[in-house]
Amino acid sequence: MVSQMTATPPASAPATRWSRRKDVRPGEILEAALKLFVEKGFRATKMEDIAREAGVTKGTPYLYYENKEEIFKAVIREGMLTKFDELEGLSGQDEASAETRLRQVIYRWWESIGNTRLAGLSKLMIAEAANFPELASFYHAEVIVRCRNMVRHVLEEGVERGEFHILNMDHAVEIVIAPLLLAMVWKHSFHNFESAKFDMPAHLDNVLDILINGLKTR
Repeated sequence: MVSQMTATPPASAPATRWSRRKDVRPGEILEAALKLFVEKGFRATKMEDIAREAGVTKGTPYLYYENKEEIFKAVIREGMLTKFDELEGLSGQDEASAETRLRQVIYRWWESIGNTRLAGLSKLMIAEAANFPELASFYHAEVIVRCRNMVRHVLEEGVERGEFHILNMDHAVEIVIAPLLLAMVWKHSFHNFESAKFDMPAHLDNVLDILINGLKTR
């Protein structure tokens, strides 16, 4: 079956979904997996479902990934963690105030993760962490800890510069992250049942005003 996928179809053959995917790449499989993980959940998604969504034969995903767990980890590494690299780059803007950097991190976070299908992975892991502890541990180490460290870095800079006054840094980090986490979970649970369109940019403006006013040194 794999050899059929790599063969060049005759010129007269119709441009079917299968012939267009003769040069399948891992990225196509990861895109299909992310879509299904978010829509169906991790347990309900099968390897053959991922292959079907990607438009390849059942055995093709196994050419790149050993199992569904490895596909999930690759989705995190190739999708979400690359976004974190970009977000962390904002910390290098030494001329900007801590308030400006915090706003940039939050807005960019929402644009690159929260407002995309990647946000659905937060809801997925909350729902299925107890059933898949090994994946939950991976997600915690690679995503949650890194998120906390990124926010902590900005807040600590604010304290060092005298911009922020924080009594407990661990609590402050969680308080900053919580509104984003809730927004991502809500987007992939109850958002479609609301009659009015939720204005996330305006919501973030209000969240940041409240947070920063609470953080600022008086």
